[in-house]
Amino acid sequence: MLDRLKTLYELQNIDDQLDELEELRGDLPLSVEELQSKIKSIKDDISAKEILKKESLNKREENEMESEKLKENQKKFKAQLYQVRNNKEYDALTKEIDHSEELLKKIDAENDLLADESKKLSEEIEEVGPQLDELKDELKLKEADLKEIIKANEKEELKLRAKRTEIESQTKKPDYDAYMRIRKAKKGKAVVTIRRSACSGCHNIVPPQRQLEIRRNAKLFFCEYCGRILVSSEVADIIEV
Repeated sequence: MLDRLKTLYELQNIDDQLDELEELRGDLPLSVEELQSKIKSIKDDISAKEILKKESLNKREENEMESEKLKENQKKFKAQLYQVRNNKEYDALTKEIDHSEELLKKIDAENDLLADESKKLSEEIEEVGPQLDELKDELKLKEADLKEIIKANEKEELKLRAKRTEIESQTKKPDYDAYMRIRKAKKGKAVVTIRRSACSGCHNIVPPQRQLEIRRNAKLFFCEYCGRILVSSEVADIIEV
């Protein structure tokens, strides 16, 4: 059992050091992530608007082709007016001419709306350009700062992570699962010692009889108040020497 307790305390000790290295980065990782998210959102919005612009242009081109066809038909119908033999043919041709005129007006109106929409989309895309450039510049600076901090502690972090992997492999699965569950719930601190007769995690007094049992290093004990794993000062001394 002593080895199990030592392993857990050593794991906590290594994680404490890794947490300290993580804290040196401050809010930079989160800031970088948020900036990347904002930039992606703006780029996605621009892409969507570019697609709408393209669709609008394609539709206008289709309308123009349809408009040309209608105008050609109108010319034919108007030419045929001089060749009609009766009122029925005349009425049919004038009806076709009027219908073509209505369609041309609808196409022109639609193209005007599409042109306005394209102009608006272009303006909106142009509007966010400076904002996007500013965010990219800010991201570049923060990524450089983060990279510098990571590089400064790279060797130490790699060494600690290698040691952690080794210690983790020596930890019994139930112990490790309990450790990780408590660590997540208690802001990284899962294993603590008794200081001045109290849990060093929550500072609540540990009963004398329980202290005596913990010092025997024969069983895994949890704080009755905060749920952290309690180890004796002897275990801590062995690891910290």
